[in-house]
Amino acid sequence: MRIHHLNCGCMCPFGGALYDGFSKGLHAHLVCHCLLIETERDGLVLVDTGFGREDIRQPSQRLSGFFRLLNNIQRREALTARSRIEALGFRAEDVRHIILTHLDFDHAGGLSDFPHAQVHLLQREFDTAQQRHRWLARERYRPAQWSGISGWKCYQPQGEKWYGFEAVTALHGLPPEILLLPLAGHTLGHAGIAIKQTHGWLLHGGDAWFFRDEMHPQKSRCTPGLRFYQWMMAMDNGARRHNQQRLRELLTHHADEITAFCSHDACELHALMAQR
Repeated sequence: MRIHHLNCGCMCPFGGALYDGFSKGLHAHLVCHCLLIETERDGLVLVDTGFGREDIRQPSQRLSGFFRLLNNIQRREALTARSRIEALGFRAEDVRHIILTHLDFDHAGGLSDFPHAQVHLLQREFDTAQQRHRWLARERYRPAQWSGISGWKCYQPQGEKWYGFEAVTALHGLPPEILLLPLAGHTLGHAGIAIKQTHGWLLHGGDAWFFRDEMHPQKSRCTPGLRFYQWMMAMDNGARRHNQQRLRELLTHHADEITAFCSHDACELHALMAQR
């Protein structure tokens, strides 16, 4: 398998380094870190989608006004997954599978750009997204982004353990080297995606954490802005903190076997892109 690291969205909230830890100006720079996997027999696999073309063209119909303002979402069509994939020489139709960490607006907006792809996620995330009773759920889950999608493949946590974590194995139509790991907290059905490579594993942690230093074994830290954002967005803060600690221990003991990253840290994305 060949893996491409893609930035499929840009958010520039007010706060600069108090959010991202490096910006010099008033605004931070957060990415939407997605993966494009070239498989030998199963076509292209996209992990998360970032924002979609219609999010950029019609933001008022697709995105929450609250989050558009809070996150200062940038309207740049060149950063959508479809544009990124086409720039690599592929067609949208080549994407046969999409695996989602969760259904938040900044992770699932591009689903409508790949209407024929099968979409894989945890059943609990799919169910939770349908129950938009509270204000925050209505703001984060945007049915307009995925209302026309029919190829849902939903899974229950089962299968063999992966370094002590529950793993969903045998994803329909996908290679066995790709695993869906339940990591509840940010949302109730949030998942990580583990991919076995020739030399170890790649772990897309989604929004299980937000800042690179949160996974530091001895000196874990997070910027004030992202610490507040995680707290605000978490559906289960206890589960979020518990899974962060489990991930921290995992990466402490298996740092030579697992390369992990989260969805919105620009430094992690640029470091992984530089290795290709």
